[in-house]
Amino acid sequence: MSQIRRHSLRKRFHQGLRRLFSTLPKPWRFAVYRRMVDCDPAPSERLELKVAESKEELDACFRILHDAYVGSGFMKPDPSGLRVTIYHSLPTTTTLCAKYDGEVVGTISMVREGVFGFPLQSVFDLEGVRAKGGMVAEISALAVAPAFRKTGGAILFPLMKFMHQYCTEYFDTRHLVIAVNPDKIELYEALLFFKRLKEQTVDNYDFANGAPAVGATLDLHEADVVFERGYRGRKARKNLHQYFFRQSLPNIKLPERRYHTTNDPVMTPELLDHFFNKQVPVFTQLPDRKKALLWSVYRQPEFRYLLPMLSGGGEDLGRALRQYPRYSMRCPGHMDVPAANGLPAIGYVQLDVIEVSAQGFQAECKHELPLNVEGRVEIELGHNTRSRLLAHAVRKRVTDHGTFYGFKIEEPDRNWRSFVSELEMGQTARDLAA
Repeated sequence: MSQIRRHSLRKRFHQGLRRLFSTLPKPWRFAVYRRMVDCDPAPSERLELKVAESKEELDACFRILHDAYVGSGFMKPDPSGLRVTIYHSLPTTTTLCAKYDGEVVGTISMVREGVFGFPLQSVFDLEGVRAKGGMVAEISALAVAPAFRKTGGAILFPLMKFMHQYCTEYFDTRHLVIAVNPDKIELYEALLFFKRLKEQTVDNYDFANGAPAVGATLDLHEADVVFERGYRGRKARKNLHQYFFRQSLPNIKLPERRYHTTNDPVMTPELLDHFFNKQVPVFTQLPDRKKALLWSVYRQPEFRYLLPMLSGGGEDLGRALRQYPRYSMRCPGHMDVPAANGLPAIGYVQLDVIEVSAQGFQAECKHELPLNVEGRVEIELGHNTRSRLLAHAVRKRVTDHGTFYGFKIEEPDRNWRSFVSELEMGQTARDLAA
């Protein structure tokens, strides 16, 4: 029997098995998927998981991603051999990589909502997700090198664990959202307990070359309990609850942070120019509004030579857009609000600082604060750095995500000035950690 005939018979046999499997009740199918789990609690020391930050690491990630997407029909081959999108250029996107013996063999990206939103929100309804509060991140660009795809999850599961740990501890994320091919959605439902977004299937998802897609979400605040229930009683290598929530992997190299920032930008001017101008003409293909938004993120002089110029009317549009800080943050603090204007003293209230400038900051506060009443504020900028200030709230903004106050600082102290200066001058997360 020829090799071609054997391959054809084997393909028809596997297709028949899949059709038979699809006729089983969903709980049975999910149980079978969970029995297929094989997560090694002690991976080889040859495996390293880290944030992709060098040109070589990013290039390898984008090449693995390109080949996986082309092979699945999710994109047409690009002359560069890279899968690079505008979202990869933003500081609100983090790309992780798995390296084996120093070679990148897997990658996954987390796209938190930034100036361009994130890909799936253009076609899926996220109203129910947003109503629960908390930041949303789209999990995207998952790919494993061909030589490691049949290793029983030896690369995939560590990557997924790294993604989960990074999102919960570092990325200020509550909700994960995904858009996957209908053939793959049950794996995410069975193994990771994603829930479909209103049972909606998009027949033509532009971000994946017109392939059909199903949207789904996972609430990380509920995931521990849900995973524990789903994997109760299973052995260590079959227990993703133990693996994700109780297991520590020394292979994971979390980024070092000096301050309480919540993202890890890696794009220097050189890297942006290399990937988004020279390798793939991503920037030049943007409409004017997105070009202006890009300028609002990268406002330092070092970035000007590589950013795309706007066509007619662009200057006015650029001036109209606010500046978007490259670093988001969650700095815990408190304010002692004294008696004033005939109102009694409130005392200490908790603040969650999310944006800063030389003379002010924005903070979330669950307590009603009076405006224009000066109080003593203490903010933890980093694990060993605190700032003590006199400040007063000058405006209040109520949103679906919480109540936010804008504060004016009377006299910034040395730590505050240093903090703001480093945020303004630092191009990458590594600059801040130095």
